[in-house]
Amino acid sequence: MPRPFYPPEFKKELVELARSGRSPESLAKEFEPSAQTIRAWVKQPDLDEGRRADGLTTVEREELRRLRRENKTLRLEREILKKAAVWFAREADSNPKKGSGS
Repeated sequence: MPRPFYPPEFKKELVELARSGRSPESLAKEFEPSAQTIRAWVKQPDLDEGRRADGLTTVEREELRRLRRENKTLRLEREILKKAAVWFAREADSNPKKGSGS
């Protein structure tokens, strides 16, 4: 099930409400996102601004996501190259070599 999309303005408003003293649980009852989601939204700006060090910043998360995609691509390419090398080796073995004296 895909996650619902929440506009940045909506997230910012809920973060401000949570920082003003409203609990994530009360906000979750009034609005759609879960309390855990709201807590994560409150935590992320603190990480990005260096006020917390118990998680990844947005930039670090994006880099990790990019590196994981790149790693997946490289593994796939390596697997293809392995199969191609095996195929070419078989082809080279099955074709008789022509001598220069023929």
